[in-house]
Amino acid sequence: MKKKTVLKNRMLMTAIVAGLCCGGGTAVLAADTVEDFTLDSIVVTATRYEKAAVDVPASTTILTNQDLKNTGAENIHIALQKVAGLAYTTYGPNGNPYSTMSNSITIRGVSNGTLVLINGIPINMSGKYYLDSIPVENVERVEIVKGGGAVLYGSEAMGGVVNIIMKKQFENTVSAGIGNFGQRNYNATFNLGKLNVGYSKDKWGKLDKIQTNKDAAGDRNSTFKGSDKNSVFLEYNFADNLAFLYNYMDNENGYQTWFGDNWKNSNAAQAGDLQNDKTYTNKYHIAQLKYSEENWQASLYYNQNEPITRGFTNYSSKGVLNPSLDATDQKDRTYGIDAQKHWQINDRTNTIFGFNYKNEYFKQSNATTYMQQERKVFGVYGQWEQKLNDVNSFILSARETWTAGADKDADYSNFSASGQFIHKLGEKDRVYASIGQSFILPTFNQMYGSTYNLLPAPELKPQTGVNYEIGWKKADDGHSWKAAVYHIDIKDNISATWEPSTGISKYKNETFKNTGVELTCDITGENGWSYSWGINYGNPKVKAVGHNLVAKEYWDRKYGRLQLTGGVSYQKDKWSTSLNGTYLTERVGTPSAAPSMKIKPYFLTSLSSTYRMDKDNEVSLSVDNLLDRNDILSHTGTNYYATPCNYLLSYKHRY
Repeated sequence: MKKKTVLKNRMLMTAIVAGLCCGGGTAVLAADTVEDFTLDSIVVTATRYEKAAVDVPASTTILTNQDLKNTGAENIHIALQKVAGLAYTTYGPNGNPYSTMSNSITIRGVSNGTLVLINGIPINMSGKYYLDSIPVENVERVEIVKGGGAVLYGSEAMGGVVNIIMKKQFENTVSAGIGNFGQRNYNATFNLGKLNVGYSKDKWGKLDKIQTNKDAAGDRNSTFKGSDKNSVFLEYNFADNLAFLYNYMDNENGYQTWFGDNWKNSNAAQAGDLQNDKTYTNKYHIAQLKYSEENWQASLYYNQNEPITRGFTNYSSKGVLNPSLDATDQKDRTYGIDAQKHWQINDRTNTIFGFNYKNEYFKQSNATTYMQQERKVFGVYGQWEQKLNDVNSFILSARETWTAGADKDADYSNFSASGQFIHKLGEKDRVYASIGQSFILPTFNQMYGSTYNLLPAPELKPQTGVNYEIGWKKADDGHSWKAAVYHIDIKDNISATWEPSTGISKYKNETFKNTGVELTCDITGENGWSYSWGINYGNPKVKAVGHNLVAKEYWDRKYGRLQLTGGVSYQKDKWSTSLNGTYLTERVGTPSAAPSMKIKPYFLTSLSSTYRMDKDNEVSLSVDNLLDRNDILSHTGTNYYATPCNYLLSYKHRY
């Protein structure tokens, strides 16, 4: 029976991938299934002012609220897992973080180069963000710009920018869902004139073997004890051009690590012994005040996260008896201002000029360490867009960034620039070329060390790099095509290196490069059918420079080389159904102190189906990991696994 099941799953997977590669109507998967999006749609992220998507000289993806719902995901982190060019990582089910390790979205192989915005305002703190705090229900659309955006947005936008644009008016809805593995989901949104209110609650039960770690001493396995997450959204629109947003999330989840059946170290621990038992809590705040009019916009923001760890450790990772309690408190905080002016000089010339200020603060304390750091980050940027004639335009952009107030004068300055050119082939047909510099400032824990086993690295340089891209876009008769060839070259990629013999880690600079090609197509068919497919093929590699731990002075592979995405959705009368997924192959796990190793492809699939009984009531079924694959979602030496096939049955009422 088991062999038949395995064979059946393999046959189904083969059929799905074959359909995907052929772009046929029976294929699966929906990376950016676009029901009502065309290249005529307006985007703001790529240029900081409204512009038709076809006229943007960059790789862009727009996901409408319906596209996001089609994935069956409850939060934005899960919804983005099937976008072409994005590699997906999660530690626990439903996007749950693990300790201070937040889940990340990797764009074109740049592991720490994704800047996340809400309504154009950054939410990153110490390189981390928590997309699982944002329910799909409250989002109008998501704009993704690949290929760097640091010139316009500052540090951390080396791989690209994800801009989550919230609804200006929530629906009046209540919903409840129940599923396997102890899943419970409750959601309510209210519109009270100028005030929008949203609340969601997600619960998960216990999961076995979500993570394994193997070395010469044997294996250790982690289990998930469960999670309880609450998220609150408030939006108040004082006027059409002045709005306040507040998001609060508290999330508690627990993990246990056990010595596996293959544990063979001669130290005190035996197979089946409990190594540690930890509970992690995040209390997360985002507050924004944004003013915008035709040519001016300005924002004030405050972001704060307080990760708290409580628990105990019985044995070291080598199995040595070492009982200890863990009570670690951390605080990440950023606040700042961003303002810009847009001039429409004439019908051929656009320009913007802006400045930003950000204050960064980090504190961590436990029984053995205490670290507190603060610095100020300043930036000035500008952009000039010139229409040369009816078919040719170019954009030049530049930014100067500098820091002040860092401990031991560990301050930096950076100048970066970009140039973009676009040529009009037809009414809805464009080719473009771009080159842009990007940078990432080292975080406090990278420079100063924040735990007993993380060495300070005050010598770290800012991560600097260049993105090159040539692309083509076309929209015609319900079809939208996009193609891009890109090359990324990073000089001082910031990465952690772990010394296995001592258990000590240290951040260092390395070099990174990736050359690839990306093709996507979205098709609006007849009789309620829509299709999409995407291909991304690259070759991300890293090469370390010498340092006092372990040096990888050779080019080593990262992530996967070939990603296939695509899908089909159907909407007619009272039914709406979508089948989604992504297939990433030629994958490697890249430990920090050992050569990369091959790991099996992951194939992430999901099904979402909604039946609307009437205008006020609907039921939905979402199923994730349809093939019940035991896929590895991480890309390091430690394996984090996909949640087994799981479902959520929900009922929603509008009033």
